[in-house]
Amino acid sequence: VHPNVSQGCQGGCATCSDYNGCLSCKPRLFFVLERIGMKQIGVCLSSCPSGYYGTRYPDINKCAKCKADCDTCFTRNFCTKCKSGFYLYSGKCLEKCPDGLEANNHTMECTSIVHCETSEWSPWSPCMKKGKTCGFKRGNEVRVREIIQHPSARGNPCPATSESRKCIVQRKRCQKEGKGKKNREEKRKKSNKDESKETRQESKGRPARRQNREQRENNNKTQPKKRKALNKEQDLAPVDTAH
Repeated sequence: VHPNVSQGCQGGCATCSDYNGCLSCKPRLFFVLERIGMKQIGVCLSSCPSGYYGTRYPDINKCAKCKADCDTCFTRNFCTKCKSGFYLYSGKCLEKCPDGLEANNHTMECTSIVHCETSEWSPWSPCMKKGKTCGFKRGNEVRVREIIQHPSARGNPCPATSESRKCIVQRKRCQKEGKGKKNREEKRKKSNKDESKETRQESKGRPARRQNREQRENNNKTQPKKRKALNKEQDLAPVDTAH
């Protein structure tokens, strides 16, 4: 220790010297040696820098160096992040991942291999040809499935997500859309025309039926009077008694 030890230090130092920097730190701070050229200077920090891990002791808290392949570590034997070119696995930094695992270049870790997963096949589609379901005998039908899990770099690739097969349908003519619409319109007009005709005929026959009914009622009223007058004439007629 350099003889020039001072108690009035700055930067979190409890004791310091002009030559060595911090010699001890205030409570809860970590002491670490930083190399400047051929010289090491003591500094006090609230947390350890990259490449170091902290250890607390009753008299002092120190920052110790991680292994050479570790960028950050929890202890000397447990890395939390590896330097470039290494992959993290179970606290260790490896140049090559173990069997059954693959290197993830995004996280720089050894991860499990993920294989592709797909859903079940859908039902077969209707038999079609050129987008139509009529006007042909042979066509194709299709079924599809979806990808549920995409594979990782070393995982099994996804299979085909669609299948097609030939099919045979009953030959039938395609009804033209315009012609079918025209026929439906003509049927509707004809139906409306027939209804109008029946309505007119019913309206036309209604007065005649009313007139016939009135005439029958009048006849029923006048017939008794005619019979009564006829009987009266017969009673008044002279009786021929000459022989």
